[in-house]
Amino acid sequence: MGLFRFLKSLSKTPRKTNLSSSSSSTFNQKPVFVINSTPNHKTSRGFFSNHHLTFYRSIHIDPTQNSNDTTFEEAERICKLVSKNTPNIDSSLDKASLNVSATLVFEVLKRLSNAGVLALSFFRWAEKQNGFKHSTESYNVLIESLGKIKQFKVIWDLVYEMKQKRLLTKDTFALISRRYARARKVKEAIDAFEKMDKFGLKLESSDFNRLIDTLSKSRQVEKAQEVFDKMKKTRFEPDIKSYTILLEGWGKDQNLLRLNEVYREMKDEGFEPDVVTYGIMINAHCKAKKYNEAIKLFHEMEVKNCKPSPHIFCTLVNGLGSEKRLSEALGFFKLSKKSGFAPEAPTFNAVVGAYCWSMKMNDAYSAVDEMRKCGVGPNSRTYDIILHHLIKAGRTKEAYSIFQKISNEARCEPTVSTYEIVVRMFCNEDRVDMAIRIWDQMKAKGVLPGMHMFSTLINSLCHENRLDDACKYFQEMLDVGIRPPANMFSNLKQALLDDGREQTALLLAHKLDKLRKTPLVGNGR
Repeated sequence: MGLFRFLKSLSKTPRKTNLSSSSSSTFNQKPVFVINSTPNHKTSRGFFSNHHLTFYRSIHIDPTQNSNDTTFEEAERICKLVSKNTPNIDSSLDKASLNVSATLVFEVLKRLSNAGVLALSFFRWAEKQNGFKHSTESYNVLIESLGKIKQFKVIWDLVYEMKQKRLLTKDTFALISRRYARARKVKEAIDAFEKMDKFGLKLESSDFNRLIDTLSKSRQVEKAQEVFDKMKKTRFEPDIKSYTILLEGWGKDQNLLRLNEVYREMKDEGFEPDVVTYGIMINAHCKAKKYNEAIKLFHEMEVKNCKPSPHIFCTLVNGLGSEKRLSEALGFFKLSKKSGFAPEAPTFNAVVGAYCWSMKMNDAYSAVDEMRKCGVGPNSRTYDIILHHLIKAGRTKEAYSIFQKISNEARCEPTVSTYEIVVRMFCNEDRVDMAIRIWDQMKAKGVLPGMHMFSTLINSLCHENRLDDACKYFQEMLDVGIRPPANMFSNLKQALLDDGREQTALLLAHKLDKLRKTPLVGNGR
């Protein structure tokens, strides 16, 4: 399928059909390349067979999972209102005649996840509404948002509020630990974990696993290993989850030496590798570009009659596809079909990715068309993959054509990630006016930019000596509570100094310093 037919297909209504292994479609001979796969498959222990070990990924129930389109539209309207009226949020919301519900508040807070200051303002406004009370979930999503901008004093004020209202759960502390760990505050992350006991929440082995998992996923696997070694058999009894967490951590760190040490210890302790363990080991070797060793582990599984999961097939196709070993990747996809696994959106995205690596874009477009026929997509991630590879190949006109089409597709709206890809593309081409046009289009849909997107645009405006605009977006960044990266602010400050605008540079430096040092509310504890 060429680009014209692909773009034309974007407006078609998806048709849901079944994809059987006997299908005559040529697409069914193509590979799977997993990107952000959904952990749908479990072992007999109830442990997700996804290599992300996502038994802790979604640590609060999403109250919006049963919400309707009206809720989403209302949330989008509120986000637009809040972002346009930053100084007067309360009065703007009061005039909007809103019917506040737990579902709506959660959805708005989720959409404001990149704007902690705005999220907090909306949260405080909502709690003043007659008959409304915040839930554990709304508190937790706000804490996650504030954690992104390192407002930990505010977070602990919220924790004490939750305690008074009897809304505290272990998930709240897990969120705080994770945000500390991602901010490279390892001691504070461990302290947050230990505080659960002081708040009346009894520590169990699963909580220790969660702490190790948090540290490991925050690129602190060395510290996770230290905590494990210190606490095992004194404060908690390790299980196979404990070992698989560490295996995944060392695998992501591409430290096969430590990976194999943990693997041997696990077996010495009487834990035999299962499908999850093999998935992690195979993924680790693929990340380290040791594809032949990964294939050997796959065959070892077969010998032991350990049935591979869809994730394992996808991992191999992922790695082999990224190395342009496409024929081998196709072989594993064919093998996965013989195993009887039903197609899913991540699997189709994998196909798209595999063909994009080899720049077989017509095949990638055919894969997207097949997704529609099977009723499993495409989703925003599908297009992110295509856009990334087109831009990487310098085919920016084609990328923008696709972006324009999907922007008008109701069933698959671009996410902040999609907008960021396109804004960066135009900034890299020194077409900052187009980048701003995309930015405005994004904001009009109630999608709020994150730190990296702000940085990309501000750096480009500095490069073009559009300092008034650069300062405007920098101020907007501060208004939503996002702390700019040091390099970006250094570029802006130097550009202002070179232009003889020392006072402006000093003013922005003062505002930034105030954001860093001043808590948003309260004195903290």
